[in-house]
Amino acid sequence: MQKIRITKEFKFDTAHALKDYDGRCRNLHGHSYKFYVTVKGYPEKDPASPKQGMVMDFGTLKNIVKEEVVEKMDHAVVLNKEADTRHLSDIDQLFDKTILVDYQPTTENMLIDFAQRIKKRLPENIELIKLLLRETVTSYAEWYAEDNE
Repeated sequence: MQKIRITKEFKFDTAHALKDYDGRCRNLHGHSYKFYVTVKGYPEKDPASPKQGMVMDFGTLKNIVKEEVVEKMDHAVVLNKEADTRHLSDIDQLFDKTILVDYQPTTENMLIDFAQRIKKRLPENIELIKLLLRETVTSYAEWYAEDNE
C-alpha cells in the first residue's frame, strides 16, 4: 500500500510585535499569512466507505486547522506575555482579540505552537508531516516532522 501526502492552504491576518527585538519588528505590525498544512497516510481502501480513496477528508483537515489556528489567530494581536505592556494597561480595550503567548511570536515559534495544536487533533492514522508559514511574499518558515522526532 502506498502512503500519500495531502496539503491544505489557509490564510489569516495577524498583528504582532517582537519583545526586545533590535529592529523595526519590535513595533506593532501585521502580516497576511499563508499557512500550508501537509499530512500523510494511506488512502481509504474500503469500497463501501464514502471516504474511499482519501487519505483524509480535506473538510476534516480544514475544520481542525480552522479551529486550532485560523479562528484563534485571524485578526488577533499576538504578543509575548513577558513584553513590557505597562503602557498598554487596557490592552483588552484597545484590541478586541489579544493573545499573550509564552514565546516570542516569530513565524518560527508560531509554527512550533501550531504543530502541537494540530497534531493532537489528527486521527491516529494520520501523520503531520510539514507546516509552512509564509509571513511575506519573500519570507517563510517551515516545520518538518522528520526534524522534530
